[in-house]
Amino acid sequence: MNYVFISPHFPENFKYFVMSLRNHGVNVLGIASDNFDDLDADLRDSLTEYYRVDNMEEYDQLLRACGYFTFKYGKIDYIESMNEYWLEKEAHLRTDFNVDGLQLEDMPHIKKKSEMKKVFERASIPVARGEIVIDLESAKKFIEEVGYPICIKPDIGVGAADTHQIANEEELKEFFSIRQPVDYIMEEFIVGDIHTFDGLVDKNGHILFLNSFVYGGVMETIRDELDNIYHNQVEIPDDLMEVGLRAVRAFDIRNRFFHLEFFRMEDNRLVALEVNMRPPGGWSLDMFNYASDISVFDLYSKMILGLEYIVMPEIKYHCAFVGVKFGLEHELKYSLDESLEKYGHMVAKHGPMPDIFSAVMGNYSYVIRSRDFDELMEAAQFITARNNN
Repeated sequence: MNYVFISPHFPENFKYFVMSLRNHGVNVLGIASDNFDDLDADLRDSLTEYYRVDNMEEYDQLLRACGYFTFKYGKIDYIESMNEYWLEKEAHLRTDFNVDGLQLEDMPHIKKKSEMKKVFERASIPVARGEIVIDLESAKKFIEEVGYPICIKPDIGVGAADTHQIANEEELKEFFSIRQPVDYIMEEFIVGDIHTFDGLVDKNGHILFLNSFVYGGVMETIRDELDNIYHNQVEIPDDLMEVGLRAVRAFDIRNRFFHLEFFRMEDNRLVALEVNMRPPGGWSLDMFNYASDISVFDLYSKMILGLEYIVMPEIKYHCAFVGVKFGLEHELKYSLDESLEKYGHMVAKHGPMPDIFSAVMGNYSYVIRSRDFDELMEAAQFITARNNN
């Protein structure tokens, strides 16, 4: 099997996909712009071959790379990156090289938030009211229907980038004076935590793995420079399970990871936010592993190779991500050494977070786990405790 992995070095834990695939006998063919010698040693050793391009944004360079791999190794079986940013280029390459998976024609309803809404609505899953706004007047007309505050963000975007909460007409006018030349979608502002529905589904639509996280507001974390704490749910609530499975069917997700997000409102109703055809970011894949004592990297390899029937893993531990921000007004009350001395028995992983993720994930991060949820939250609050708070 020939598997083209686009940008296999980023984020750093994606190397474990490559290592697992290689261990199962797959030819993993990497494409990226970094120098080969700068890649992690384990990643270098696991790649069958690496094709360095000058600019990943230039589609013709990716096209030539895949053409070279086809000439040398034969037909390509998979083209993936596991990364939202490269989703359209993956689909373009699959279309051009006749590779199974998401094609260019599939992109609108999984990349455009306005089109995602239509799929959720056809599946009778509630969504926030929203529409594409082209100018100040169309925005005002929408706000007459839903009122302030509203949320506005690019119709095609990754994470919370360029997302704005607007509370009054003055802020609205300011936004339109600085907006970028892309389509924006405006939505009613929904108050609530985000409950995710994450998993892995095979080519026949069978769910092989499920997980759920509870997040606070990502936009608020960035805007207010907050430390970041989120945790899994050992038992996925019945209503989330029901709408999550319905959404997986509605989007016809197959042979890949998925990451669905829903608002849990104050009245306990679920409202769909968005769908992502990838695993959740940051250290969430590691949290899957630590919560269930498994390797999702191996689950994925076995799935695409069809090696064996996979039993749904049990979620054994409450697991939390704790991301600490540097440079805030109030310094941390406890040092890294003090946190590790008190709660080191719960720490599965810790270390610095790359700068590109730090606005959301924090500058220094921990993954902690426990069979006791109260103990887990106690540790998270200790690690993030600050003086004068």
